[in-house]
Amino acid sequence: MDLQFTRHRRLRQNPAIRNLIREHHLHVHDLIYPLFVIHGHNVRNEISSMPGVFQLSLDQLEQEIKEIVMLGIQGVILFGIPEDKDEIGSGAYHDHGIVQEATRLIKQIAPKLLVIADTCLCEFTDHGHCGVIHEGKVLNDPSLDLLARTAISQARAGADMIAPSNMMDGFVAAIRKGLDEAGFEDVPIMSYAVKYASSFYGPFRDAAHSAPQFWDRKTYQMDPANGREALREAYSDVVEGADILMVKPALAYMDIIYQVKQQFNLPLAAYNVSGEYAMIKAAAQNGWVDEKKIVIEMLTGMKRAGADIIITYFAKDVAKWLKEE
Repeated sequence: MDLQFTRHRRLRQNPAIRNLIREHHLHVHDLIYPLFVIHGHNVRNEISSMPGVFQLSLDQLEQEIKEIVMLGIQGVILFGIPEDKDEIGSGAYHDHGIVQEATRLIKQIAPKLLVIADTCLCEFTDHGHCGVIHEGKVLNDPSLDLLARTAISQARAGADMIAPSNMMDGFVAAIRKGLDEAGFEDVPIMSYAVKYASSFYGPFRDAAHSAPQFWDRKTYQMDPANGREALREAYSDVVEGADILMVKPALAYMDIIYQVKQQFNLPLAAYNVSGEYAMIKAAAQNGWVDEKKIVIEMLTGMKRAGADIIITYFAKDVAKWLKEE
């Protein structure tokens, strides 16, 4: 047979060759596990739309943290569910708020575990929005002071990193200035730089009790149809002092992860969000997909797109699977 063609399959002949030339590898150190902490005692509420994920009271944290550490996961991101809410989200920046108390406790249990504090007001406001509301609008600039106060309170409690998710204009600048002036100049900011007004957040809002009570968040979160806007948002956060950028969600925004990574020389996180998690869990429970294979493929795809860090509710499962391999 007189044909000229390239034999790509030569490098696919067996597992050893495939392992040698594999371009992207998923590692347990890539993963951050989200935790939902709540007031009360002996509370371990499984979230119905997120099987295997729980709201945990502080007295339930020790067992969870020890498992996370044992699996080799190096970081958690904290979301708090307060006992009381008000119009300005004062529980977010109270020195004895739920996130602050959980941070102190985790640092006692596992001092070397990286504790990242989600910095937003939505879980703590009675209206469910990420800023101050006045005369039918979510106000930008008055919200910045409250966000900076929240970040300072979280850092004072021992948070290793601040992760502001509110999407107010100037939030990185305000938080960086507040942290520096409070003596926390070494605390990095992982900015939710590119956060879309996505339909993939539904299960999270069940978990965090953070659904807006009226309107939606489209005046401050991004339109899912926009790509160039993502680069403008990321650029602003780079200029304002972000240390790590984030794209959220991840699965439907691989192109955005790629573009942000190509454009900016900062570490990049991708948030594998609750809706992405719930879809796979539901399909796996029905026997429609192989959960392990599809999760590894999905997260490896995020790495291939450019993510250095992946925040995922699958973190504990993935860590177990990687240990088995």
